[in-house]
Amino acid sequence: MLSGFFQFLQLIRIGFVLAREGAFSLVDPAPLPPSARMVLKVCRIVERRRTRDGAAGLAAAMARLGPSYVKFGQFLATRPDIVGTAAARNLESLQDQMAPFPRARAVKIIEENLGRPIDELFASFSEPVAAASIAQVHKAVIRSADGSEETVAVKVIRPNVRDRFARDLQSMRYAAGLMERFLPDGQRLKPREVVETLARSVTLEMDLRLEAAAISELVENTKDDQDFRIPDLYWTYTDRDILTIEWIDAIRLNDLDAIDRAGIDRPTLAKTVLQAFLKHAIRDGFFHADMHPGNLFVDHQSRLVAVDFGIMGRLSFAQRRFLAEILLGFINRDYHRVAEVHFAAGYVPSSHSIDDFAQAIRAVGEPIHDRRANEISMARLLTLLFEITALFDMATRPELVMLQKTMVVVEGVARMLDPKLDMWTTADPVVRTWIERNLGPVGQLEEAGRNLHALVDMVRDLPNIAKRADNILGKLEKAIETDEFCQRQSARKRGTGLWATLALWVIAVAMILIVV
Repeated sequence: MLSGFFQFLQLIRIGFVLAREGAFSLVDPAPLPPSARMVLKVCRIVERRRTRDGAAGLAAAMARLGPSYVKFGQFLATRPDIVGTAAARNLESLQDQMAPFPRARAVKIIEENLGRPIDELFASFSEPVAAASIAQVHKAVIRSADGSEETVAVKVIRPNVRDRFARDLQSMRYAAGLMERFLPDGQRLKPREVVETLARSVTLEMDLRLEAAAISELVENTKDDQDFRIPDLYWTYTDRDILTIEWIDAIRLNDLDAIDRAGIDRPTLAKTVLQAFLKHAIRDGFFHADMHPGNLFVDHQSRLVAVDFGIMGRLSFAQRRFLAEILLGFINRDYHRVAEVHFAAGYVPSSHSIDDFAQAIRAVGEPIHDRRANEISMARLLTLLFEITALFDMATRPELVMLQKTMVVVEGVARMLDPKLDMWTTADPVVRTWIERNLGPVGQLEEAGRNLHALVDMVRDLPNIAKRADNILGKLEKAIETDEFCQRQSARKRGTGLWATLALWVIAVAMILIVV
């Protein structure tokens, strides 16, 4: 009870900051019930009198509320379906730059994690060079056994950051519950699920061993890519609260003058950015979900280099197939196929008409074919697509929205490098290659093999299923033997359990024969 009271007080503080910064001007009062409209009017009274719009006000409020809410704001930037496109764009500008904590605290954390004095671990260890809400980075030098030296970036978790985030997440959960209960669109937008997704994301970010594992997986996935690379990882100098990777001496992608001075071809680099993202998302199903210019570099071999792997996206094979097929469907103007893919994936309820949905999809796709290729935005297309699907009761798919938002950022970076980039021509070979490989004859054989393997596993498990079924029937018989009538019924049906078990074995034998 007391905990709920404190949560309510915390919610009032958050609401006041949001109201003061004008964030509630984003809320459309029309669909709200009268009581909620009255609350909204009261919140609008305390707004600062200035020209800042609600989208900018939301970003300002998150910055005022502190590190946890800066992280939450950055996360909401990946969910334009909830906060709107304008607010998502403004939230992208939130700077995850916080005051650094002292070098001595970082040294203590490193020594506690790695069990050795700092002077034994590093030949040099700098003051913090960058600080964010979860961790900060130091530049250091490792001396190898042969006397050679390597410069590294050492990421160290902030002291007590886990307790701070745990408290703030409780407030966010409380607010999400109220939103889901009282907002007209609360059920569809799943605010509780959004907060839990953030909680999982932050939990992963605060264990740097998991970020190291993400780096390792990306290295394995991209080992044959000639135009993309990941910094080297040093497992010996990595633990829960510390991550050590190669120091990147390269050019940031937003430093266009430096890129030009280095003689790097910007149009080629723009294609590399887009194709690298699509390869990781569609080919590998594992992609960097925070590909803003601050996390992307180009080295002197014109290779794209990515850093900061705290936020990653993952897509199943079915989700990759969905993405590839809808992109190819728009390229080919096959809107009925795009509609079929949505229904086959279960994203749109079967109560709707495929033909009606295909018509709505056409409203999204046709306008892009009246424009030049370099004017067409894939990210904008997916944004419009999600707006249309909402009309057909498509539930929010967090993994697809994260993908769409990352594509918005990637497309922005690519167009910054080459404003004339033809997004569709650049994406087409990646999409077609994946479809030909995975949905063509070879892919069909592989899928048949996977299905056969699943069938064999099921057949192998049938004896256990039969045993469990027999145990359940036995317990049921004992439970209903408490009175004379039930005992008589049990006696009549005792044979049923034996026949059910026998039937399961017959099915098992038949399936084995089918497999053979």
